[in-house]
Amino acid sequence: MLDKLMLISLKNRLMVLIGALIIFIAGFYIARKLPVDVFPDLTAPTVTIMTEAHGMAPEEVEMLVTFPIETAVNGASGVRRVRSTSIQGFSTIFVEFDWGTDIYKARQIVNEKLQAIQNRLPDGVDQPALAPITSIMGEIMMVALTSDSTSQMDLRTMADYNIRRRILAVPGVAKVKVYGGEVKQYQVQVNPDLLRKYELSLNQVLEAA
Repeated sequence: MLDKLMLISLKNRLMVLIGALIIFIAGFYIARKLPVDVFPDLTAPTVTIMTEAHGMAPEEVEMLVTFPIETAVNGASGVRRVRSTSIQGFSTIFVEFDWGTDIYKARQIVNEKLQAIQNRLPDGVDQPALAPITSIMGEIMMVALTSDSTSQMDLRTMADYNIRRRILAVPGVAKVKVYGGEVKQYQVQVNPDLLRKYELSLNQVLEAA
C-alpha cells in the first residue's frame, strides 16, 4: 500500500507539490488566527460567595455562616462541587458548576439560593455577596494592617476610606473586601428625662438622626 502511494506521488509530482503548498498556506493562516494563552483557564465555571461576619471566631463562622450557605447551594441545578474556607470574621465559598454552564446563569442560580437562606443567617452577619467574574489567574491577595500605636478602629477606618479606594484605582483590580477590626459607629443615646422636658417622642429623634 505504501509503495503504491509512493508511485502515485512520484507520477503526479506537480499535484503533490500544489496540495502541500495549499495545506501549508491554510495551516499558516489558521495558526495566525489561533488565540494564544500562556495560562489557559482550565477550571469549571465557578461562583465565589463572600460573607463578612463581624467579630466571629473561625469555628462560629464555619457553623453559623458557611455551613448554612453550603447546604443551600449544594442542591442547586448543575453544581458539581462546593468548597469553602472560614477565617475570623469572613467566609468564602466556591461553587463549581458543570463544564459548559453559562457563568451568568450560574450566578443567577446562586443568587436565588442566597435569597432563600438570608433570613436564616445570624444577626450582625452581612448579606452574602458574589465576587466578580474572574479566571483562574485572578489573584486573591490578602493584606493585613497592624500597628503598635493606632487603634483597631482607626485602622479599620483607614482601610475603608483610604486604602480600599486607592487599591480599587489600580488597573486590573476587580474588588476589594475589608474585614476585621472595629467598625466606627455613631451612637445616639436618648435621655428619657430630656425627651419629657422638650416634649419630644423617640420617633422624632430617629427622624432627626
